Amino acid sequence: MVQRVTYRRRLSYNTKSNRVRISKTPGANLRLLHVKKPAKGPRCGDCGSALAGIPALRPREYHRLNKSQKSISRAYGGSRCSTCVRSRIVRAFLIEEQKIVKKVIKAQAKK
Repeated sequence: MVQRVTYRRRLSYNTKSNRVRISKTPGANLRLLHVKKPAKGPRCGDCGSALAGIPALRPREYHRLNKSQKSISRAYGGSRCSTCVRSRIVRAFLIEEQKIVKKVIKAQAKK
């Protein structure tokens, strides 16, 4: 016969926030341990890939980290991945180059 176990908190339904696992105590009793939700971690806003260098924590636990642990020291650090930042920089550079080329062509056409 197995030992019956009950929830240790007031919520009595098997929901996502009320996950438990059975643990045996040193006194050989079975006891339910409430399991925290797994953290997904921050993701890139453009491509959706996980951001490297930032720990995957539950939202409330980020307030314990200092600023350097929550972001990366580069443009868009902690918001966009390096690949997307590189593509943004290249795109901006090419657009500026295109503007200059248009201006040169326009000047040559006037002559």
